[in-house]
Amino acid sequence: MSAGRVRRVNGPVVEAEDLAAGMLELVEVGESRLPGEVIALNGAIATVQVYAYTGGIRPGDPVSGTGQPLRAELGPGLLGGVFDGMLRRLSGAGELLHDGGQGVTLDHERRWRFTPVVSTGDCVEAGAVLGEVPETGAIIFRATVPEGAAGTIEWIAPAGEVTVDDPVARISGVEVALAHRWPVRRPRPVRERLRADVPLLTGQRALDLFFPIACGSSAAVPGGFGTGKTVLLQQIAKWCDADVIVYVGCGERGNEMADVLEEMAQLEDPRTGRALLDRTVLVANTSNMPVLAREASIYTGVTVAELYRDMGYDAVLIADSTSRWAEALREVASRTGELPAEEGYPAGLASALAAFYERAGRVRTLAGEDASVTILGAVSPSGGDMTEPVSAHTRRFVRCVWSLDPDLAYARHYPAVSWRDSSSRDAEPIAKWHSAGHEPLWGATRERTLRLLADADHLESVAQLVGATSLPDAERIALLTGRLLREVVLQQNSLSPNDATCSPAKQHALLALVLDVHDCCLDLVRRGVSATAIEQVDLSRASRARDTTSLDDAAGVEAIGAQVLAALRGLA
Repeated sequence: MSAGRVRRVNGPVVEAEDLAAGMLELVEVGESRLPGEVIALNGAIATVQVYAYTGGIRPGDPVSGTGQPLRAELGPGLLGGVFDGMLRRLSGAGELLHDGGQGVTLDHERRWRFTPVVSTGDCVEAGAVLGEVPETGAIIFRATVPEGAAGTIEWIAPAGEVTVDDPVARISGVEVALAHRWPVRRPRPVRERLRADVPLLTGQRALDLFFPIACGSSAAVPGGFGTGKTVLLQQIAKWCDADVIVYVGCGERGNEMADVLEEMAQLEDPRTGRALLDRTVLVANTSNMPVLAREASIYTGVTVAELYRDMGYDAVLIADSTSRWAEALREVASRTGELPAEEGYPAGLASALAAFYERAGRVRTLAGEDASVTILGAVSPSGGDMTEPVSAHTRRFVRCVWSLDPDLAYARHYPAVSWRDSSSRDAEPIAKWHSAGHEPLWGATRERTLRLLADADHLESVAQLVGATSLPDAERIALLTGRLLREVVLQQNSLSPNDATCSPAKQHALLALVLDVHDCCLDLVRRGVSATAIEQVDLSRASRARDTTSLDDAAGVEAIGAQVLAALRGLA
């Protein structure tokens, strides 16, 4: 360990002299050994960002290097836990309001039931599974061969109880325990990256039908204050079909994180019948915690997601919000005297965003299994300005953009996903996936529906000038279809037990209902029935179909559609 002393204190940034340390090395500052990281070197002066409150630190206090980068302790016991930005455990809800202090990540006293899956004398490579531990009722933790420890198994622990520190195997002289540490800024190795062409089902119709995301892809959720970013991401965390959820509250308000924790603990996982928290890791670096720990929190979260990916699971990382993470970068840059770029953000903002989203991917693990990490990041532009640097750069690096429209949010249309400003580069490979399955027309139906929505938007602006009754009958039908698409398909009630999530079968049934009504109405117009007569038909049953049928009741939706079509055909 190298030793130096504090030269200058500037809020959470400390200058140390005579410290023989390298870039991004973890150091300990002051008598209380506050954790920090070297972010700049200028001759004999090292600039350190401290991940804790620096009150009481003064010039002359000792600074010690550890010789290691910032690392996270990984092992069984993460699921169901709440941690700060450095993955230090927050043992109680009250501690969410504090900086975490010098804490630990894993419970080193708890004993886990270990079952080996290999035998003495087997030859194993890095990433191979050595044994299994039932971490929760939903997830099996798989102990794997660490990087650089390939070889012959000289000894493997028998089935029984062990702690995270007890060795469970010895491979070519190297002892392997359940727990290990990994540098959070370094991606974990994989055998190869695969094409992301399998959809991640979120249970949200506006996303799954029109702006889908693939397992191992990335998405941004830009939106102004009050547009519903956090609620949408929480819905995805609750209902998507991923195996593990890592939720990073990056600069969020403490009460929001407390609500997330409470809801996760109370919500039942439909796959296991247990609490959803059993397959969730919460990283809480709220707005009143040390700002510089916020900068590390997203790297900590993605490292945890990669851990479970390496076990063969599909993991989803939710970062809420990356704008507050970027603000932490800006604060560090201003305190270190770095030349500012756009709006005061550091010149390396784009590179940092690209490196973060690059860690998403569908991969073949070192053990030979297909698994993925999907990254979803909220973007909170100041004043709703979508041209500001964080929003603009994020759009360059993600595959999907789920833009939230304030006009829709203020009109109580939730989720307020804009069909005009949202996009998905995963739509084409996912359309091919559907074509190979049971939905060969999925891509064509999606494109047709988006055209109908665009036509309805254009006609609404015209109708506001001349009146809807002045439009030709076919265009009035287009307006009617646009309204039905918004009410039946795009809107979704997160508080309704029947509509909080939606199975793929019910999603397709609801969309088919609206398109069948549209085709029937156009046919009636061609046969001489007036648009006024069609508009007088009660279509409220169609609008209520999403809420009056259960989560996966496609047959019920089809029955309602048959009734509505029968009422329309009675006009002929």
